[in-house]
Amino acid sequence: MLNVKPSWKNWQLLTEKGRQIWAFKPKSNNINEHLLNVASVTDEDIIQFAVDFQFDKSSNPNSGDKVFRHAAINANFQEFSGQPPQESNADQQQVTDALVKGINYFSYLQSEDGHWPGDYGGPLFLLPGLLIASYLTESPFPKAHQEMMKLYIFNHQNSDAGWGMHIEGESTMFGTVMQYVSLRLLGVDKSHEQLASAREWIKNNGGATGIPSWGKFYLAILNCYDWQGFNSLFPEMWLFPKWLPVHPWRYWCHSRMVYLPMAYCYAQRIKAPETALILSLREEIFNEDFASIDWPKQRNALCEKDSYTQLSPVLKWMNFFTNTYEKFKSTWLREKATAYLLKYLNAEDAQTDYINIGPVNKAINSISIWHAYGKDSEQFKKHVARWYDYLWIAEDGMKMNGYNGSQLWDTAFATRAILESDLGKLFPETIAKSYKFIELSQIKAEHPTHGEFFRHPMIGSWPFSTAENGWPVADCTAEGLSATLAINHSGLIKPIIDEQRIQQAVDVILSYQNADGGWATYELSRAPKWLEKLNPSEVFADIMIDYSWTECTAACVISLLEIQETYPAYKNSEIRKAISSGIEFILNQQKSDGSWYGGWAVCFTYATWFGVEAISKAKGKSYFDDAVLMTSINKACSFLVDHQKADGGWGETFESCSKLVYSEAADSQVVNTAWALLTLMAAEYGDNTAIDMGINVLLNKQVASGDWSQESISGVFNYNCMITYANYRNIFPIWALSRYRQRFASK
Repeated sequence: MLNVKPSWKNWQLLTEKGRQIWAFKPKSNNINEHLLNVASVTDEDIIQFAVDFQFDKSSNPNSGDKVFRHAAINANFQEFSGQPPQESNADQQQVTDALVKGINYFSYLQSEDGHWPGDYGGPLFLLPGLLIASYLTESPFPKAHQEMMKLYIFNHQNSDAGWGMHIEGESTMFGTVMQYVSLRLLGVDKSHEQLASAREWIKNNGGATGIPSWGKFYLAILNCYDWQGFNSLFPEMWLFPKWLPVHPWRYWCHSRMVYLPMAYCYAQRIKAPETALILSLREEIFNEDFASIDWPKQRNALCEKDSYTQLSPVLKWMNFFTNTYEKFKSTWLREKATAYLLKYLNAEDAQTDYINIGPVNKAINSISIWHAYGKDSEQFKKHVARWYDYLWIAEDGMKMNGYNGSQLWDTAFATRAILESDLGKLFPETIAKSYKFIELSQIKAEHPTHGEFFRHPMIGSWPFSTAENGWPVADCTAEGLSATLAINHSGLIKPIIDEQRIQQAVDVILSYQNADGGWATYELSRAPKWLEKLNPSEVFADIMIDYSWTECTAACVISLLEIQETYPAYKNSEIRKAISSGIEFILNQQKSDGSWYGGWAVCFTYATWFGVEAISKAKGKSYFDDAVLMTSINKACSFLVDHQKADGGWGETFESCSKLVYSEAADSQVVNTAWALLTLMAAEYGDNTAIDMGINVLLNKQVASGDWSQESISGVFNYNCMITYANYRNIFPIWALSRYRQRFASK
């Protein structure tokens, strides 16, 4: 049994159909009942929080998700009752025993509804947006939550007193100002030693006038920045003809759904009232007197530590035009645009049951709806209830997740990993529960307003998190389909997802393929690539368009290949054509050194696994010239072997993502090692020594319980912001060991 610290025991994760809510001393396991009856916190509780949630980020800024995991293990632990196979030699037995132990441990973390909960934090700019929404709308979080949020922010302060954009990042103005402001909103006095040091960092680096545009927006909402210092968001753009390439319906949906409520707030110039706290903050974070700042000159001011993408000349010209327009704008047209924005916001809320597509628009939508309908409106109350879906507790405190979770994504991966070898059949209850969740999560109905508000058709698709979230994703659909087929082939359960629903999933996947042969994320690519020149974010790259990605494309190709094997008569020629085009896209994305860049995880080991997995599965089936495929596979294997560390493992840092070149980690990482091993085994790489050495790294790093320790951060989005996938440290070592075992079992 694992040691659970006293105050950890007071926090319980409540789950229901994928929904996840952390509850303090819950009096009910029902989520809705708990939200109506939140327990109060005592002074003794707060003192104990400070002791039990001490966290030293200097050794590893990534928490191990211990609060959830320790409770789950203690609640679910029982000795494995099955009988692992007896292998013919000691080395094979070691692999089999490690695999059984790893799956057994991981099965204890599975929720009753069938998904695997886990930490999906990492970005540090998310929680401040929610706290600003809470402050502005006078809707405070319970005291227990506030104390845990303070601990989280303090725990992730860097040694130079600043904060990064994410937990492993160097200090930036965006990260530091937003955490500083958050702590002040949470009631920390400005004289606090850590705040005084942070304030010095801010002033030494030019003050908050140099915060990036998203930070400028949040500060303007808080009345700690003048709206005149913010480039116009030109709300009238939403009234443009749809055929124009710059109409926002063509943006990548995450950008579209962030700039939508931003435009509403900008149009209404929403700002907090001038309180003593706001007046004090104006003095604390700027180097100049607030009233004397020339705000229009600050529109493009940027701290050099925050600059990742340069504002293009095209965008600067457009900003000049729109900023000038603000002086002469038509009141009638602005009101018409604002009414449309509100209508769209209401549609997004209804389509997602007030979860929204992600944490940034969640906070800003809440502000917009509060402004439009008031604090006592049903719409706003529904928003507040869903704030808690984004909060997660680990041993570093309470954070805001990068989504309402990664439930379907992790469950599909975990299912495929467990069923990769015949040992998966030793865990029928685990597979039955995961199948129940996968079945529940497939989207079975269309939103009535999906056509009006630019949504991709979604019947038969799977989301990243939950069906309630309601945003279908191409590769999540592919992974959901692949997991479904794997379960059906296992013979462990009676299929519920029938042939019609499988065909609907196939149809959705086909509908997502872009003209370049690749697959993007949520939607088809809707605009030319030059639209990226209008990217106003400064801290992210490639946010304007839903681009085709190697990983998304490979996932879709793999699922279609599996459909060809299982249902060869269904849309045979159309699927073959889609596969061939997808393979060609993947080949074209391969770099000269044999690798692929990973846009959604760290990094080259991740995308190279996807690329080789798809190409290897297509080899020998007349989808493409096999000689070309073999050349690509061999180059990829050479790349990986060239980057194998002396101990036999692989390790990348997050800088592989941001700098676009392989960045070697000091130590082997189990997740990178597993991806590399899966690649080499999919390729049937001939040098068993390289594979055996990598497997030994996974075996040696496994802890007694069957878990693996949390190492470096493994997820990324938009090149420059990292995000946690706590379950990856289990899923991918299990998958690699499963494939390795199946490999020697078949010999």
